[in-house]
Amino acid sequence: MKKIRDIMRLDAGINGDAQRIEQLVWILFLKVYDAKEENWEFDDDNYESIIPEECRWRNWAGDSSLTGDKLLDFVNNTLFPTLKELPVTADTPMKKAIVKTTFEDANNYMKGGVYLRQVIDVVNEIDLEDTSETHAFGDIYESILKELQSAGSSGEFYTPRAVTEFMAEMIEPKIGETMADFACGTGGFLTSWIKQLEKQKSNTGDIEKINASFYGMEKKPFPYLLCITNMLLHGMENPNVAHGNSLTNNLLDYTEKDQFDKILMNPPYGGHENASVKGYFPDDLASSETADLFMSVIMYRLKKNGRAAVILPDGFLFGNDNAKTSIKEKLIKDFNLHTIIRMPGSVFAPYTGITTNILFFDNTAPTENMWFYRMDMPEGYKHFSKTKPMKLEHFDKVKDWWNDRQEIVIDEWPKAKKFSAKEIADNDFNLDLCGFPHEEEEILEPMELIKSYQEHRQALNAKIDKVLEAITAKLNVK
Repeated sequence: MKKIRDIMRLDAGINGDAQRIEQLVWILFLKVYDAKEENWEFDDDNYESIIPEECRWRNWAGDSSLTGDKLLDFVNNTLFPTLKELPVTADTPMKKAIVKTTFEDANNYMKGGVYLRQVIDVVNEIDLEDTSETHAFGDIYESILKELQSAGSSGEFYTPRAVTEFMAEMIEPKIGETMADFACGTGGFLTSWIKQLEKQKSNTGDIEKINASFYGMEKKPFPYLLCITNMLLHGMENPNVAHGNSLTNNLLDYTEKDQFDKILMNPPYGGHENASVKGYFPDDLASSETADLFMSVIMYRLKKNGRAAVILPDGFLFGNDNAKTSIKEKLIKDFNLHTIIRMPGSVFAPYTGITTNILFFDNTAPTENMWFYRMDMPEGYKHFSKTKPMKLEHFDKVKDWWNDRQEIVIDEWPKAKKFSAKEIADNDFNLDLCGFPHEEEEILEPMELIKSYQEHRQALNAKIDKVLEAITAKLNVK
């Protein structure tokens, strides 16, 4: 990886880490896909690749004489146009169709054919037939995904693996169940789900059930490419991951066949969809905030008796605009929102300093009581960072408390506390409870700061409006 990074830094076409990673990942995808095709050919004498022979990795990347301008000409004018226009129909198997969807928005940024040849030669050194080397490469790929957190806006695609593994563990996956992530990014929740099920497998039938157990959708092309490669590296040969927008389906059209046993998600937040997207949602749930919209999708697509774990920003907890209030009211009245884990603000640093929370709920019965638990920074940590990232062991105290729930008060400030659904409703469905009393103020990026102020102002305006309405009613002023 260091060799590849050093080579790419010499190329005039690579501008920053985000482009370097995107360039590397499409190269790795073709390498990994070619290794998969070798296995498919071994198992099936009649297997035919969807990729024309001249564009298969083994036939052009292995030809060391193809370099310089000839290599650039082939990549730009033959390889990319061919893969972008592969013949795909509704009957094309997923493991073949993913090649076209993966390359639809991919780019070759490198301008130096000699440097591109050098990168390809380094990648060719990886032996994906060697189990131990494949496992090591999987760890390296995970390190590439972590780099996204410090690669500008690309950081939004990566949820720290400690968080996804904790959530997957607490949701208690079982072989035979189905799971979904409707904005799956690089596939972190999907891989954590697979990891939990791998511990339970006992026969080949279980392996087939695991392969068919998950569904993902990702709107943006780059994380989709990352996710598909991630799935192939984890042995998922027919990854059920679609390239599209989960919010552009009529919410009321979903039926039982569109529902899942478990849902794990970190919905995009802080962004806004086109105004037309609101038309897919009932008026009372039609928010302009993406995280709110995804919460509605989750509620409509969670099976009866199903479980969900979702990451949401503080703005969802205290927000009092009409849509947020309606969503929270529906969540509490139609689902059992039993636990909210409040995470420290630097979990997603350096991408964002916005404080986030994990909501655990199930589709069993209306909420009666709701537990809040504040997860403080571990001892010896001031903030999480690239050099001191969050680890799964940091959730150990949360797990201990989870199995033996008790209210905790520190310096007269609640760290863990139970509230009734009535108390929450009487508080206008404000879920901003058991927060952080002594957190040091973080210096946020300008847009994050503006977003934070906007959320607080909206909440304050909503409260003022309610007070004015009450005063007006008492004075009988029209």
